[in-house]
Amino acid sequence: MIRLQKFMASSGVASRRASEKLIEEGRVKVNGQVVTQLGTTVDPAVDEVQVDGQVIAAVSEMVYILLNKPPGFVTTAKDQFNRPTVLDLLHEVSTRVYPVGRLDYQTSGLLLLTNDGDLTLKLTHPKHEIFKTYVATVEGHIKSSSLETLKSGVDIGDFFTSPAEVTLIKATAQESVVRIAIREGKYRQVRRMFETVGHPVTALQRIELGQLNLSGLQEGKWRYLSDTEIDYLKNL
Repeated sequence: MIRLQKFMASSGVASRRASEKLIEEGRVKVNGQVVTQLGTTVDPAVDEVQVDGQVIAAVSEMVYILLNKPPGFVTTAKDQFNRPTVLDLLHEVSTRVYPVGRLDYQTSGLLLLTNDGDLTLKLTHPKHEIFKTYVATVEGHIKSSSLETLKSGVDIGDFFTSPAEVTLIKATAQESVVRIAIREGKYRQVRRMFETVGHPVTALQRIELGQLNLSGLQEGKWRYLSDTEIDYLKNL
């Protein structure tokens, strides 16, 4: 027997956390009966599980994808405003996969997608802090004092950020380019950090996630992770 939300996650329906929400919303049936209790267990070999009326089955093969997301795409499976989603870029992928975390609409760069719900939960859970590295183009000539503030941590309203790794790449009177690595993943965190020190972001790209990077991958393109990369993520 296996917990229902874990079975759903391993079947590629959604992350375990999102699967729990589906259960609580009454959108899941087991053997024809609506189930809302998170402690429910199922036997995948015997029980029929439906989500929104669609029968789901255990996934025999896990898929792990690294995408170089362009700006102008949302990091969701569907969008209420009919904007293009990152899944629209995976034309050759027949397996249903889901983004691991999010990049906002105008942010570009490294994004993982998978049908491995357990790995998604691990990588997005606050206790598994993994460095996410960005290159930010910001307005104005950023001062050393502002860089030091970002390194020490800043109050972005509802959260005080942990110390960040910050390197100035170049600066002119009009704009600055800064490399910044953070462990957390709060909503629009990097943009809010730079706004706090008076330098709004005009362009933002995530270039690394832990040891994974975009080397040789053009914007809008994707590739499967290697076995070594998958093992690295699972053993974090």
